Amino acid sequence: MSVARLSTKDSERESKRSKKGNSFVLGFLDEDKIGTIQPHDDALVVTLRIGGFDVKSVLVDPGSAVEVMYPDLYKGLNLKLEDLMAYDSPLGSFEGKTVTPKGQIRLRIQTKSEVVEVDFIVVDAYSPYTAIVARPWLHALGAIFSTLH
Repeated sequence: MSVARLSTKDSERESKRSKKGNSFVLGFLDEDKIGTIQPHDDALVVTLRIGGFDVKSVLVDPGSAVEVMYPDLYKGLNLKLEDLMAYDSPLGSFEGKTVTPKGQIRLRIQTKSEVVEVDFIVVDAYSPYTAIVARPWLHALGAIFSTLH
């Protein structure tokens, strides 16, 4: 996955509302497609640097309102229960069940030279992903999500 600044030409086409800061393109190179069946509309699953560690199997979900972390990643980052801050609102899972969070923790996500602090909600539930990054992360980066591109 690569991150690049939009060229001046591309920036001029942006609406005034989105010109607050620098915009970035999160994209893939042609060699990243090797071994995949094209075209596809699969979920976007990436490796991100979270809390100083390269974390695989992170789902980018622009439909979610919060960033979520699962117990295996929490333990893998050597975080302790006392590192959690309170978080009282229940969340809805992919299966439609209500999940009570263990708490939340603020960690840095690094994407190339950009670093964004994110509040992860830690939930004790099964997931094929280690974490989910959502709209707050995308908005902080000024990124636009598109499975087509």
